[in-house]
Amino acid sequence: MNILIVDDESVIREGIERTLKKHFPEHRIDLAAGPEEAVRLLRSKPVDLVLTDIRMPGMTGLELMNMSRGRHPDIKWVVISAYSEFAYAQEAVRLGAKDYLLKPIGKEALVELIARVGEEIARESEWSRARSLLETNLKYLREAVFARWVSGLDIGRLDMKSFIEDYPRFHLVMVKMESDRAMQLEHFIVENVLSELIGQYGKGFVTSQGGSSLLGLVAVEAGDGVSGLVDELKKHLRRCLKVPFQVLHTDEIRDFGEVPERVRGLGEASATQSFEHYASGGDQAIEVALQYIKAHYRDELTLEKVAAVVYLNPVYFSQLFKQKTGRGFKEYVTQLRLEYARELLRNPRIKLADVAERSGYQDMRHFSQLFRRKYNVTPSEYRQKMNG
Repeated sequence: MNILIVDDESVIREGIERTLKKHFPEHRIDLAAGPEEAVRLLRSKPVDLVLTDIRMPGMTGLELMNMSRGRHPDIKWVVISAYSEFAYAQEAVRLGAKDYLLKPIGKEALVELIARVGEEIARESEWSRARSLLETNLKYLREAVFARWVSGLDIGRLDMKSFIEDYPRFHLVMVKMESDRAMQLEHFIVENVLSELIGQYGKGFVTSQGGSSLLGLVAVEAGDGVSGLVDELKKHLRRCLKVPFQVLHTDEIRDFGEVPERVRGLGEASATQSFEHYASGGDQAIEVALQYIKAHYRDELTLEKVAAVVYLNPVYFSQLFKQKTGRGFKEYVTQLRLEYARELLRNPRIKLADVAERSGYQDMRHFSQLFRRKYNVTPSEYRQKMNG
């Protein structure tokens, strides 16, 4: 059995790993420090069972589980958490979790659980699992062929006949995200949300258009048409996605040969369309971040650290912070530190080096430069002026 342990606390995931290796040396075990690493492993390795924490930066364990069901329907899930609220257990069961364990996890309970789930997986037909894997691989191959064709790349002897026959009328939906880093987790979220909505509105599939864009082909069968799908897609992405994004779509297409040109058109349109910003919970996240900053600004503090505290992507957190406060993160922290330094400088008994260190600066020269830039006087000149 292939087991993936997902937990941002190294003590927890390594403790579980030691217990499982001791009692089940025949199982392969992989570790992920968070959802992003978990997504990478789910895509690159066969996994039979996932044990996941609930509260993690970027995405909760329940969200990871929910997002993964479409692409990995045969994986078994066990939710692990320090939270005992019934709502978490109820949601985990609703999503199909095999069990819900509370930290600290008893070794006997863990061993018993793994043995039970292992027996269940073993009872499943090898043919059934092989057929499911084959169907999944064929689906991925089909989507890869389409993606290469759209991009103008060579597809060898493979033709597009099956696509043309299956989709006589369809729409294209493009989702583009704004970020300056690799977005494997965000890509995973968009792919799964869009795939699920396509299944609800009709039929189709989703392909990658690079690290920050995805393209969905959808033949709408009922409901509000493609506009209804797009509206619902935006609603879900505002809730789940932690980076700014765009959603663009075409009108109905009846000639498959138009697809490459239509895709280029969507790309050109994205250059003139503004990005939507995640809004749900944004005010609360920034309020929590401000409280944390005010309590820790004298310590070593980075944007990445504070973003992790409020479970937001660092790039998005930076944009949201400036939007809500009117100042950049670094500017805001510097202002707090220098105001505190001015208070300390009023006490002549505190050495200048100590003032810098207490204000969060280990480098006295850097502190003096920032202080002078802000107040047009050096720290010593300010002290003389205040105590003169």
